Amino acid sequence: MTAATNSWIGDLVQQHLDAAYNLSRWLLGNEQDAADAVHDAYVRAARAAHTYAGGNARAWWLAIVRNCCLANLATRKRETHLRSVEATLEPPTPRDAESGVHADQCRSLIADHLRSLPAEFREVLVLRELEDLSYREIADVLDVPIGTVMSRLSRGRAMLQRALADIGDAAQEKPHGL
Repeated sequence: MTAATNSWIGDLVQQHLDAAYNLSRWLLGNEQDAADAVHDAYVRAARAAHTYAGGNARAWWLAIVRNCCLANLATRKRETHLRSVEATLEPPTPRDAESGVHADQCRSLIADHLRSLPAEFREVLVLRELEDLSYREIADVLDVPIGTVMSRLSRGRAMLQRALADIGDAAQEKPHGL
Protein backbone atom coordinates (compact mmCIF):
# COMPACT_ATOMS: atom_id res chain seq x y z
CA MET A 1 0.00 0.00 0.00
CA THR A 2 1.41 3.38 -1.01
CA ALA A 3 1.62 6.36 1.30
CA ALA A 4 -0.99 8.17 -0.82
CA THR A 5 -3.40 5.23 -0.53
CA ASN A 6 -2.76 4.97 3.19
CA SER A 7 -3.47 8.68 3.58
CA TRP A 8 -6.64 8.55 1.46
CA ILE A 9 -8.06 5.57 3.36
CA GLY A 10 -7.08 7.08 6.70
CA ASP A 11 -8.81 10.35 5.84
CA LEU A 12 -11.96 8.53 4.65
CA VAL A 13 -12.11 6.35 7.75
CA GLN A 14 -11.50 9.28 10.09
CA GLN A 15 -14.19 11.38 8.41
CA HIS A 16 -16.84 8.64 8.71
CA LEU A 17 -15.63 6.78 11.79
CA ASP A 18 -18.65 7.70 13.94
CA ALA A 19 -21.10 6.49 11.28
CA ALA A 20 -19.16 3.25 10.85
CA TYR A 21 -19.05 2.61 14.58
CA ASN A 22 -22.73 3.47 15.04
CA LEU A 23 -23.80 1.11 12.24
CA SER A 24 -21.54 -1.59 13.63
CA ARG A 25 -22.87 -1.19 17.15
CA TRP A 26 -26.49 -1.46 16.02
CA LEU A 27 -25.79 -4.53 13.92
CA LEU A 28 -23.56 -6.36 16.39
CA GLY A 29 -25.02 -5.28 19.69
CA ASN A 30 -22.04 -4.28 21.74
CA GLU A 31 -19.21 -1.82 21.77
CA GLN A 32 -16.27 -4.22 21.68
CA ASP A 33 -17.59 -6.22 18.71
CA ALA A 34 -18.38 -2.94 16.95
CA ALA A 35 -14.87 -1.61 17.51
CA ASP A 36 -13.39 -4.90 16.26
CA ALA A 37 -15.57 -4.84 13.13
CA VAL A 38 -14.61 -1.24 12.33
CA HIS A 39 -10.94 -2.15 12.74
CA ASP A 40 -11.37 -5.18 10.46
CA ALA A 41 -13.16 -2.97 7.95
CA TYR A 42 -10.26 -0.52 7.97
CA VAL A 43 -7.83 -3.33 7.20
CA ARG A 44 -10.09 -4.60 4.40
CA ALA A 45 -10.51 -1.09 2.98
CA ALA A 46 -6.74 -0.55 2.97
CA ARG A 47 -6.21 -3.86 1.16
CA ALA A 48 -9.03 -3.16 -1.31
CA ALA A 49 -8.27 0.51 -1.95
CA HIS A 50 -7.00 -0.31 -5.43
CA THR A 51 -10.48 -1.69 -6.32
CA TYR A 52 -12.26 1.58 -5.50
CA ALA A 53 -13.66 2.77 -8.82
CA GLY A 54 -14.84 6.20 -7.74
CA GLY A 55 -18.29 7.27 -6.72
CA ASN A 56 -19.52 7.66 -3.18
CA ALA A 57 -16.57 6.89 -0.90
CA ARG A 58 -18.75 7.02 2.23
CA ALA A 59 -21.08 4.35 0.85
CA TRP A 60 -18.08 2.25 -0.21
CA TRP A 61 -16.61 2.46 3.31
CA LEU A 62 -19.92 1.73 5.08
CA ALA A 63 -20.53 -1.25 2.78
CA ILE A 64 -17.19 -2.68 3.92
CA VAL A 65 -18.14 -2.05 7.55
CA ARG A 66 -21.52 -3.73 7.03
CA ASN A 67 -19.91 -6.75 5.37
CA CYS A 68 -17.51 -7.11 8.30
CA CYS A 69 -20.46 -7.00 10.69
CA LEU A 70 -22.33 -9.63 8.71
CA ALA A 71 -19.23 -11.84 8.64
CA ASN A 72 -18.93 -11.41 12.41
CA LEU A 73 -22.56 -12.46 12.89
CA ALA A 74 -22.17 -15.45 10.60
CA THR A 75 -19.02 -16.58 12.41
CA ARG A 76 -20.78 -16.39 15.76
CA LYS A 77 -23.88 -18.05 14.25
CA ARG A 78 -26.35 -15.78 15.87
CA GLU A 79 -29.03 -13.58 14.43
CA THR A 80 -29.61 -10.42 16.24
CA HIS A 81 -31.41 -9.63 19.39
CA LEU A 82 -29.10 -6.82 20.23
CA ARG A 83 -27.93 -6.20 23.73
CA SER A 84 -28.18 -2.95 25.56
CA VAL A 85 -26.93 0.17 23.87
CA GLU A 86 -28.68 2.65 26.13
CA ALA A 87 -25.36 3.48 27.78
CA THR A 88 -24.13 4.89 24.48
CA LEU A 89 -27.26 6.92 23.76
CA GLU A 90 -26.94 10.40 25.17
CA PRO A 91 -30.12 11.60 26.88
CA PRO A 92 -31.28 15.12 26.08
CA THR A 93 -30.69 17.82 28.63
CA PRO A 94 -33.99 17.90 30.55
CA ARG A 95 -35.75 21.05 31.68
CA ASP A 96 -36.65 19.25 34.87
CA ALA A 97 -36.16 15.82 36.41
CA GLU A 98 -39.56 14.49 35.32
CA SER A 99 -39.08 15.37 31.66
CA GLY A 100 -35.59 13.84 31.79
CA VAL A 101 -36.95 10.57 33.11
CA HIS A 102 -39.68 10.57 30.47
CA ALA A 103 -37.15 11.26 27.70
CA ASP A 104 -34.93 8.42 28.94
CA GLN A 105 -37.91 6.04 29.01
CA CYS A 106 -38.92 7.02 25.46
CA ARG A 107 -35.36 6.64 24.15
CA SER A 108 -35.08 3.24 25.86
CA LEU A 109 -38.40 2.05 24.39
CA ILE A 110 -37.42 3.12 20.89
CA ALA A 111 -34.00 1.46 21.20
CA ASP A 112 -35.59 -1.76 22.52
CA HIS A 113 -38.06 -1.90 19.66
CA LEU A 114 -35.44 -1.00 17.08
CA ARG A 115 -33.29 -3.86 18.37
CA SER A 116 -36.22 -6.26 18.05
CA LEU A 117 -36.72 -5.55 14.34
CA PRO A 118 -35.29 -7.98 11.78
CA ALA A 119 -31.80 -6.91 10.67
CA GLU A 120 -32.87 -5.92 7.14
CA PHE A 121 -35.27 -3.30 8.53
CA ARG A 122 -33.08 -2.22 11.44
CA GLU A 123 -30.08 -1.48 9.23
CA VAL A 124 -32.03 0.76 6.83
CA LEU A 125 -33.56 2.65 9.77
CA VAL A 126 -30.15 3.15 11.38
CA LEU A 127 -28.57 4.31 8.11
CA ARG A 128 -31.42 6.68 7.25
CA GLU A 129 -32.63 8.01 10.59
CA LEU A 130 -29.46 7.93 12.68
CA GLU A 131 -26.77 8.36 10.02
CA ASP A 132 -28.82 10.50 7.60
CA LEU A 133 -27.73 8.64 4.47
CA SER A 134 -29.72 9.23 1.30
CA TYR A 135 -31.74 6.41 -0.23
CA ARG A 136 -29.09 6.10 -2.97
CA GLU A 137 -26.29 5.87 -0.40
CA ILE A 138 -28.19 3.19 1.54
CA ALA A 139 -28.78 1.26 -1.69
CA ASP A 140 -25.03 1.42 -2.38
CA VAL A 141 -24.14 0.29 1.15
CA LEU A 142 -26.58 -2.64 1.09
CA ASP A 143 -26.07 -3.43 -2.59
CA VAL A 144 -29.82 -3.50 -3.23
CA PRO A 145 -32.10 -1.52 -5.56
CA ILE A 146 -33.31 1.85 -4.28
CA GLY A 147 -36.89 0.53 -4.36
CA THR A 148 -35.89 -2.17 -1.88
CA VAL A 149 -34.46 0.51 0.41
CA MET A 150 -37.69 2.50 0.23
CA SER A 151 -39.79 -0.60 0.88
CA ARG A 152 -37.70 -1.76 3.84
CA LEU A 153 -37.65 1.73 5.28
CA SER A 154 -41.41 2.04 5.01
CA ARG A 155 -42.03 -1.39 6.51
CA GLY A 156 -39.46 -0.85 9.27
CA ARG A 157 -40.98 2.50 10.24
CA ALA A 158 -44.45 0.92 10.27
CA MET A 159 -43.27 -1.96 12.50
CA LEU A 160 -41.60 0.46 14.89
CA GLN A 161 -44.63 2.73 14.94
CA ARG A 162 -46.98 -0.22 15.61
CA ALA A 163 -44.85 -1.47 18.47
CA LEU A 164 -44.73 1.97 20.06
CA ALA A 165 -48.47 2.51 19.56
CA ASP A 166 -49.19 -0.81 21.29
CA ILE A 167 -47.20 0.36 24.30
CA GLY A 168 -49.07 3.67 24.35
CA ASP A 169 -52.42 1.86 24.21
CA ALA A 170 -51.39 -0.46 27.04
CA ALA A 171 -50.26 2.49 29.17
CA GLN A 172 -53.62 4.23 28.69
CA GLU A 173 -55.52 1.11 29.73
CA LYS A 174 -53.54 0.76 32.98
CA PRO A 175 -55.57 2.06 35.95
CA HIS A 176 -54.13 5.16 37.61
CA GLY A 177 -52.30 4.54 40.83
CA LEU A 178 -50.69 1.28 39.71
